[in-house]
Amino acid sequence: MGFDLKPEIKQALNDIGFVKKYEEISSKYNSKKVKLEDRLIYLDIDTVIDMIEDLGYSVSIDKKEKFLKIEEEIEERLTFGVYIIIKGGTTELTWVVKRDGELRLGDPWSIYSRLLIDPKYIIRLPAFRDYDELEGILKVSFEMYEEFKAILIKEYLG
Repeated sequence: MGFDLKPEIKQALNDIGFVKKYEEISSKYNSKKVKLEDRLIYLDIDTVIDMIEDLGYSVSIDKKEKFLKIEEEIEERLTFGVYIIIKGGTTELTWVVKRDGELRLGDPWSIYSRLLIDPKYIIRLPAFRDYDELEGILKVSFEMYEEFKAILIKEYLG
């Protein structure tokens, strides 16, 4: 990999125990255990949007890129985002951080562990059989996001 995480991003990910928590999600919602034929492949997007809104977030759909998007602006200087791709009964998350318009982070979760540990280190995407499992994945990922965001708000805005 030809790039690295920004120092404050790397520190925030380490502070929340990102790799361990992502491994726990991946292990609990293991794509090897949840066989392809058992996965919830065809979703009602309105149900998923309602689920995310019930977890406290305003969400929109990026129809061109085919993902769900949550964006939050903090004091006009910081923008945080969560992009969610739900495909084939798996969930891929990307966190986005912009400070004063400069992109500080914008990669999928799978890249973070590789940059934090080893370029060859792979954590499988979480897979789900039903809406309850999807909600479980989203709930834990949003808890992690809130921890991560709080650290960076303190770092950037003091």
